[in-house]
Amino acid sequence: MEQDSHHHQRWEGKVSARVRNVTKAQAWPLVKDFFNIHKFFPTLATCYGLHGSNGDPGCIRYCAGFSIPSNGPESVSWSKERLIAVDDVDFWLKYEIVESNIGFNSYESTMKVLSDNDDESNGCMLEWSFVVDPVEGLELEELVSKYRVAVQVMGQKFEEEIQSLV
Repeated sequence: MEQDSHHHQRWEGKVSARVRNVTKAQAWPLVKDFFNIHKFFPTLATCYGLHGSNGDPGCIRYCAGFSIPSNGPESVSWSKERLIAVDDVDFWLKYEIVESNIGFNSYESTMKVLSDNDDESNGCMLEWSFVVDPVEGLELEELVSKYRVAVQVMGQKFEEEIQSLV
Protein backbone atom coordinates (compact mmCIF):
# COMPACT_ATOMS: atom_id res chain seq x y z
CA MET A 1 0.00 0.00 0.00
CA GLU A 2 1.34 3.44 -0.95
CA GLN A 3 2.09 5.81 1.92
CA ASP A 4 1.07 9.38 1.24
CA SER A 5 3.63 12.17 1.33
CA HIS A 6 2.68 13.48 4.78
CA HIS A 7 3.04 10.09 6.42
CA HIS A 8 5.82 11.56 8.56
CA GLN A 9 3.58 14.24 10.04
CA ARG A 10 3.60 13.04 13.65
CA TRP A 11 0.69 13.39 16.01
CA GLU A 12 1.29 15.33 19.21
CA GLY A 13 -1.00 15.78 22.17
CA LYS A 14 -0.84 17.22 25.67
CA VAL A 15 -3.46 17.03 28.43
CA SER A 16 -3.44 17.95 32.10
CA ALA A 17 -5.50 17.62 35.24
CA ARG A 18 -5.52 19.48 38.53
CA VAL A 19 -5.03 17.27 41.58
CA ARG A 20 -6.39 18.78 44.77
CA ASN A 21 -4.94 18.21 48.24
CA VAL A 22 -2.01 16.26 46.79
CA THR A 23 1.44 17.85 46.74
CA LYS A 24 3.99 17.27 43.98
CA ALA A 25 6.06 15.23 46.43
CA GLN A 26 3.02 13.02 47.19
CA ALA A 27 2.00 12.58 43.54
CA TRP A 28 5.45 11.80 42.14
CA PRO A 29 5.89 8.31 43.70
CA LEU A 30 2.49 7.34 42.26
CA VAL A 31 3.55 8.42 38.75
CA LYS A 32 6.96 6.77 39.13
CA ASP A 33 5.35 3.44 40.16
CA PHE A 34 5.78 2.39 36.53
CA PHE A 35 4.78 -1.27 36.94
CA ASN A 36 1.53 -0.47 38.78
CA ILE A 37 -0.06 2.30 36.72
CA HIS A 38 -3.21 0.17 36.33
CA LYS A 39 -4.12 1.09 39.93
CA PHE A 40 -5.00 4.55 38.62
CA PHE A 41 -6.56 3.57 35.27
CA PRO A 42 -9.82 1.64 35.63
CA THR A 43 -9.80 0.84 31.89
CA LEU A 44 -6.39 -0.85 32.15
CA ALA A 45 -6.96 -4.49 33.06
CA THR A 46 -3.38 -5.28 34.01
CA CYS A 47 0.13 -3.92 34.21
CA TYR A 48 3.28 -5.62 35.47
CA GLY A 49 7.03 -5.53 35.12
CA LEU A 50 8.75 -7.65 32.48
CA HIS A 51 12.32 -6.43 32.86
CA GLY A 52 14.43 -4.36 35.24
CA SER A 53 13.56 -2.60 38.48
CA ASN A 54 10.33 -0.62 38.80
CA GLY A 55 11.00 3.09 38.23
CA ASP A 56 14.53 2.65 36.85
CA PRO A 57 15.34 3.77 33.29
CA GLY A 58 15.39 0.76 30.97
CA CYS A 59 12.71 -1.18 32.87
CA ILE A 60 9.87 -2.56 30.75
CA ARG A 61 6.21 -3.03 31.68
CA TYR A 62 3.41 -4.96 30.01
CA CYS A 63 0.00 -3.25 29.91
CA ALA A 64 -3.20 -4.84 28.64
CA GLY A 65 -6.87 -4.10 28.21
CA PHE A 66 -7.00 -0.39 27.49
CA SER A 67 -9.68 1.53 25.60
CA ILE A 68 -7.72 1.61 22.33
CA PRO A 69 -8.74 -1.44 20.26
CA SER A 70 -6.22 -3.98 19.05
CA ASN A 71 -5.44 -3.97 15.35
CA GLY A 72 -4.77 -7.69 15.27
CA PRO A 73 -6.72 -10.93 15.73
CA GLU A 74 -6.40 -10.79 19.53
CA SER A 75 -9.31 -9.18 21.30
CA VAL A 76 -7.18 -7.81 24.15
CA SER A 77 -5.14 -4.71 23.34
CA TRP A 78 -1.64 -4.69 24.85
CA SER A 79 1.66 -2.87 24.81
CA LYS A 80 5.19 -3.29 26.13
CA GLU A 81 6.54 0.03 27.36
CA ARG A 82 10.12 0.99 28.28
CA LEU A 83 10.96 3.71 30.76
CA ILE A 84 13.52 5.94 29.01
CA ALA A 85 14.25 8.69 31.53
CA VAL A 86 13.30 9.66 35.09
CA ASP A 87 13.88 13.02 36.77
CA ASP A 88 13.37 12.87 40.55
CA VAL A 89 14.15 16.59 40.92
CA ASP A 90 11.70 18.03 38.39
CA PHE A 91 9.22 15.13 38.71
CA TRP A 92 8.89 13.80 35.16
CA LEU A 93 9.40 10.55 33.32
CA LYS A 94 9.49 9.57 29.67
CA TYR A 95 8.60 6.19 28.21
CA GLU A 96 8.19 4.56 24.80
CA ILE A 97 6.14 1.72 23.40
CA VAL A 98 8.54 -0.96 22.19
CA GLU A 99 5.88 -3.42 20.99
CA SER A 100 2.07 -3.40 20.81
CA ASN A 101 -1.01 -4.56 18.92
CA ILE A 102 -2.71 -1.14 18.92
CA GLY A 103 -0.97 0.42 15.92
CA PHE A 104 1.16 2.88 17.90
CA ASN A 105 4.45 3.37 16.05
CA SER A 106 7.32 5.57 17.23
CA TYR A 107 5.32 6.38 20.37
CA GLU A 108 6.93 8.43 23.11
CA SER A 109 5.18 9.85 26.13
CA THR A 110 6.11 12.14 29.02
CA MET A 111 4.32 12.38 32.36
CA LYS A 112 5.06 15.38 34.56
CA VAL A 113 3.98 16.47 38.02
CA LEU A 114 3.84 20.28 37.98
CA SER A 115 3.05 23.02 40.45
CA ASP A 116 -0.55 24.19 40.46
CA ASN A 117 -0.01 27.93 40.11
CA ASP A 118 -3.44 28.63 41.58
CA ASP A 119 -3.01 26.38 44.58
CA GLU A 120 0.61 25.32 45.04
CA SER A 121 0.38 24.61 48.78
CA ASN A 122 -2.68 22.46 48.36
CA GLY A 123 -2.40 20.70 45.03
CA CYS A 124 -0.47 19.93 41.85
CA MET A 125 -1.00 19.34 38.14
CA LEU A 126 -0.50 16.15 36.15
CA GLU A 127 0.59 16.69 32.56
CA TRP A 128 0.70 13.87 30.01
CA SER A 129 2.06 14.47 26.52
CA PHE A 130 2.77 12.16 23.62
CA VAL A 131 4.09 11.97 20.07
CA VAL A 132 3.17 9.09 17.78
CA ASP A 133 2.94 8.31 14.09
CA PRO A 134 -0.67 8.64 12.87
CA VAL A 135 -2.71 5.67 14.10
CA GLU A 136 -4.88 3.90 11.54
CA GLY A 137 -8.56 3.94 12.47
CA LEU A 138 -8.19 6.81 14.94
CA GLU A 139 -8.35 10.59 14.68
CA LEU A 140 -5.87 12.70 16.64
CA GLU A 141 -8.73 14.52 18.42
CA GLU A 142 -10.21 11.17 19.48
CA LEU A 143 -6.86 10.06 20.89
CA VAL A 144 -6.34 13.35 22.76
CA SER A 145 -9.86 13.00 24.16
CA LYS A 146 -9.03 9.50 25.51
CA TYR A 147 -5.90 10.91 27.16
CA ARG A 148 -7.87 13.84 28.62
CA VAL A 149 -10.35 11.44 30.26
CA ALA A 150 -7.51 9.19 31.47
CA VAL A 151 -5.52 12.01 33.09
CA GLN A 152 -8.65 13.34 34.83
CA VAL A 153 -9.39 9.86 36.22
CA MET A 154 -5.75 9.48 37.24
CA GLY A 155 -5.96 12.78 39.14
CA GLN A 156 -9.10 11.65 40.97
CA LYS A 157 -7.48 8.31 41.84
CA PHE A 158 -4.39 10.11 43.18
CA GLU A 159 -6.64 12.24 45.42
CA GLU A 160 -8.39 9.10 46.71
CA GLU A 161 -5.07 7.30 47.26
CA ILE A 162 -3.54 10.15 49.27
CA GLN A 163 -6.77 10.67 51.28
CA SER A 164 -6.76 6.97 52.18
CA LEU A 165 -3.27 7.35 53.68
CA VAL A 166 -4.25 10.27 55.92
